[in-house]
Amino acid sequence: MRRELDLTVYLVLDPDLCGGIDGMCRVTESALEGGVTLVQLRAPQWKKRQWVDAARALLPLCRCANVPLLINDQVDVALAVDADGVHVGQQDLPAAEARRLLGPSRIVGLSASNAAQLAAVDAGVVDYVGVGPVYPTGTKPDASPVIGLAGFGELMRQKTLPAVAIGGIGPANAAAVYAAGADGIAVVSAICAAADPRAAAAALRALSHVSATPSASES
Repeated sequence: MRRELDLTVYLVLDPDLCGGIDGMCRVTESALEGGVTLVQLRAPQWKKRQWVDAARALLPLCRCANVPLLINDQVDVALAVDADGVHVGQQDLPAAEARRLLGPSRIVGLSASNAAQLAAVDAGVVDYVGVGPVYPTGTKPDASPVIGLAGFGELMRQKTLPAVAIGGIGPANAAAVYAAGADGIAVVSAICAAADPRAAAAALRALSHVSATPSASES
């Protein structure tokens, strides 16, 4: 049986912005206190041993807060450390294969950046979709083309699963993204690079309750 997911503030950890494993643990602990509802470990330049070491350090923090820890793409790492699931992209291991390996009870998230990809998502396999990039982002050099707020809103009208927005989201635009239909926002630098990750997470969570009308400049 799959668990209910709270995608409201989804922290994607960047080891460079955080300062390695110790820094990621400090950021995560603080951000969890601020109300982060999901944590993902993403370190594409790392060797597998580093992934495992980091995940094993992060998992107790997340378990203590009753917040899932997901591993980006690396299904073997998720299994090795007993993480809560994975997030895969369009060029990663197919979501159906990730589900087969992980079983029915873990979380599988999938990236989508256009209507065709969103329509192809199998709701029997995937728990949520990550949609974007909504705005330009410097933390993922190989990101798909920016879809903009208007494009994101259109995709939200087509979704059949919970959706988290990603890409260039921070305190200046988070309310508009929530208002466009996001079930949550995935952020990297807005928390990882913040002087106070706890306060940053709390501020983003508060914006989920703000009614915002997207402006023409944000589309």
